[in-house]
Amino acid sequence: MLLVAEPILGPEEKAALTDVIDSGWITMGERVQLFERAFADIHRTEDSVAVSSCTAGLHLIMLALGLGEGDEVLVPGLTFVATANCVLYVGATPVFVDIESDHVPLMSLEDAEAKCTSRTKAVVLVHYAGYLPDREKWREFAERRGLMLIEDAAHATGLPEAGTYGVAAAFSFYGNKNMTTAEGGAVVTGDDALRARIRQLRGHGLTSGTFQRVSNPTLTYDVTMLGYNYRMDELRAALGLVQLRHLDVWNARRKGLTALYRKMLGEYAPDVVVPFDDERSSAYHIMPVVLPDKTNRQDVILGLRQDGIQTTIHYPPVHHLAIYKERYPSVRLPKTEDYTRRELTLPLHPRLEEAHVERIVQSLADSVRR
Repeated sequence: MLLVAEPILGPEEKAALTDVIDSGWITMGERVQLFERAFADIHRTEDSVAVSSCTAGLHLIMLALGLGEGDEVLVPGLTFVATANCVLYVGATPVFVDIESDHVPLMSLEDAEAKCTSRTKAVVLVHYAGYLPDREKWREFAERRGLMLIEDAAHATGLPEAGTYGVAAAFSFYGNKNMTTAEGGAVVTGDDALRARIRQLRGHGLTSGTFQRVSNPTLTYDVTMLGYNYRMDELRAALGLVQLRHLDVWNARRKGLTALYRKMLGEYAPDVVVPFDDERSSAYHIMPVVLPDKTNRQDVILGLRQDGIQTTIHYPPVHHLAIYKERYPSVRLPKTEDYTRRELTLPLHPRLEEAHVERIVQSLADSVRR
């Protein structure tokens, strides 16, 4: 089976995990700090905060920014449910925004303008599939409206421009991402005070950590805020340090495979839309395509599966999920709804070979014709 996503794990990762176990220190130690600085270097900032997941990172950003009851936060309807969930976690209200089009399935600036009210305090930009929106246009919009720009950069790990749009960005290292620590994430911000607050919120609101207190026996701690247990452990940080060393090569491989997909789909399945264009900056996290109208997507999925090819969907529209449909039954996002009805995600990861891409494209073309 050719899988949609597949992590690359091998002897280096095994050795790194063994070193942690042999050290006897398995959580929130030197490796976490080294990983935070290494990740920050990639994203051209002073430091980062390693956390237990991208969801945890988004939650902490919203907490640290003071978002809460009575506030509205613009979020795309085309995203993983965690983006909207984090808004609810802090007691604010998610306001769902449509996408631009099938060719640019990113949050629509025009619809965001229309959805703004006096209660709108922030906007969460999702770098869907690893592709970045127009930074200057969104910055101008946020400044003019007095909004805080937050990046859900779960799909954009390793892309230096990600994390440079607004107040803070959260990244994901889940098992299907461009690099992985199994579970895990990181927060990047250029605001030192905000970063310090997020770091403290990550560990129960304590003013010092266990590793600091072991290093300095005179140090104690206080709790000055309601915090959470969103810490990363040494095992995951050790994995992350190894994975970061290969990330540029892996992302370049993803870029090459995406270009091959575009070329072959244009030849063998010209009716299938490939979102975005070659000029847009991307980490090439996933390979979404949009099937022709009136194509039975389930038949295509089964046809590919019979040929040993896994596919998936990114994503069911958040406002159609039961919890949000019950809360916000009147939401209509026609472009998002049409896109998600026809979208199909094809395999994309560095283990794929060129021959695999050819096999996938030919199977897709045959399935669509049938």
